[in-house]
Amino acid sequence: MKIIDLRSDTVTRPCPAMRSAMAAAEVGDDVYGEDPTLNRLEALAAEMLGTEAALFVASGTQSNLLAIMAHCGRGDEYIAGQTAHCYRFEGGGAAVLGGVQPQPLDVELDGTLDLVRVAAAIKPRDPHFARTRLLCLENTQAGRVLPLGYLGRARLLARERGLALHLDGARLFNAAVALGVEAREIASHFDSVSVCLSKGLGAPVGSLLCGSGGLVAEARRWRKVLGGGMRQAGVLAAAGIVALTENVERLAEDHANARRLAEGLAAMGGLTVDPAAVQTNMVFLCLSPDRAEALATFLRERRILIAGREGIRLVTHRDVTAMDIDRVVAAFGDFFGRL
Repeated sequence: MKIIDLRSDTVTRPCPAMRSAMAAAEVGDDVYGEDPTLNRLEALAAEMLGTEAALFVASGTQSNLLAIMAHCGRGDEYIAGQTAHCYRFEGGGAAVLGGVQPQPLDVELDGTLDLVRVAAAIKPRDPHFARTRLLCLENTQAGRVLPLGYLGRARLLARERGLALHLDGARLFNAAVALGVEAREIASHFDSVSVCLSKGLGAPVGSLLCGSGGLVAEARRWRKVLGGGMRQAGVLAAAGIVALTENVERLAEDHANARRLAEGLAAMGGLTVDPAAVQTNMVFLCLSPDRAEALATFLRERRILIAGREGIRLVTHRDVTAMDIDRVVAAFGDFFGRL
């Protein structure tokens, strides 16, 4: 029986088209700027996001770190959400490696940061304080899409207060598909944007940091310092090109499957699920730790994998079909029907 893996959209495997492109990729040494396939990927990403340049990196964590280090110096500060990936789930890299202090703020129910609180958190120009240099937003944030009007207001605040604005857009294309806009419309509000290829877009590895030519050049230097210089990375870039050219529009299928899952779970007892709250490819459940562990064990025995740190997050992706969703809903029904 097929394993249905709902732990994350990072578990996708490269499709046959990606494997063929990787096998046939023309390569060169990227540290010398001579990998033609990687150069094409970076140019494609910059064009799709409307930026001057882009840089291929190993992961979204590395991309966010490079952005923070390119925008900020030692003793500076960035503002981010308490549950933002760049603050909570990246090992404190900005502080450890960049000497950049985070200032976390509570995330609102819609995934935004309250801009009044952001303004209040910006430090005065005084030697007692770290210098606030950067505001980081995340889109999607736990599956929630930041409204375009909010992005415009955040951009205005950043400009008025002399801050740079970075987007952790690990799932930027999910947000764009949900809003029915091009990714560049979202990216246009930011000075730098990180995009993951290895989540819903289905590439085996890699992220892109997009921004101005100067920012990307600075990030490229820090990538080398951090040991991230690429050699014949066109083999990986070829998969990224397929991801960007063939796998963006199909994200709507993942969103539909997430809603299908939420509707199925909402129809049974023992769970509180609001299908209307599902905007992209994530469904969240709140269960007691004991109940969550028992559920995970029960499902694992039926070759269904789930996970969660502070609640259960069910993530749909290209390797999960509508029929798989029906099987998952039936298994949930079996579990809660026993209680």
